[in-house]
Amino acid sequence: MTDTVRLSTVQAASAFFDKQAALQIALDWIDRAAKDKPDVIAFGEAWLPGYPFFIDSPLGETWWDAAAELLANGILLDGPEIAALCKAAKRVKADIVIGINELDPQTEATLYCTMVTIGKEGKVLNRHRKIKPTHHERSVWGDGDAKGLFPQARSWGRLSALNCWEHNAVLPAYTMMARGTDVHVAAWPGQEPNPAPSAPVWARQLLLSRAFASQAGAYVICSAGLRMKAHVPERWASLYEFDHNGGAAIIDPRGEIIAGPLMNEEGILTADADMALVRKCKVSSDPAGHYSRPDLFRLEVDGVEVFPGDRG
Repeated sequence: MTDTVRLSTVQAASAFFDKQAALQIALDWIDRAAKDKPDVIAFGEAWLPGYPFFIDSPLGETWWDAAAELLANGILLDGPEIAALCKAAKRVKADIVIGINELDPQTEATLYCTMVTIGKEGKVLNRHRKIKPTHHERSVWGDGDAKGLFPQARSWGRLSALNCWEHNAVLPAYTMMARGTDVHVAAWPGQEPNPAPSAPVWARQLLLSRAFASQAGAYVICSAGLRMKAHVPERWASLYEFDHNGGAAIIDPRGEIIAGPLMNEEGILTADADMALVRKCKVSSDPAGHYSRPDLFRLEVDGVEVFPGDRG
């Protein structure tokens, strides 16, 4: 096991609902991030070709137009956009984890909020579809499945990824912990403002990311998107409700922030992960191993027992 793994996260605005332009932006940022020679480069939730920000707006003709354009720019796993990202991963010798609006290959009429993990070898290692889209997201994304709930074995350890409020749902996150993740990408559309002290805080991204790190004994890349008013195309300006103002960070397995948070601007965060520290933290608390009660609890995912003992 390699003791030092370099982690990077890109916080940048996408070209909303334009997959060719968004892909080029992603490739440019990958090349920038590669200057620091990272082992992992992460992007935010639904980054390609952008989070469906219009979902909180009132229904109307413009809303439906935006939804149709997002669908028209959906990403096929065997399509040219993923192929280009695979080439980039091989070129820069880094694993790439990115959120996409995945197009259902059969109907081409349903989108999934999907995290794609691409290995530095230039091949797709995993795709994880968001188990349950959150709140208004259900108007544009279909329910996911459990097929991608596996950390991927790398030379230095295991790499996993989940979307946004899957960390609030608890069990998807625990499944990754039970399968022994060492570095985890917690992907978000970006932090949202709290409109009033009494209102729900819909993006507890840093709190949940830090909790995951501490519980799993893993490094967490809290990868965030960025969408300010200036980033919204003029034709969708009437659907703009609020900013997603970033908030990317890198967190160590004790739950401590070691890079970021990056707010209100584009940029790259990079930090070195000490895998010896991962092992120390797991010795202290392994929630699916020695710090568990298998006589009391069982975890079954899609009909398969995961806990205790199964590491995928």
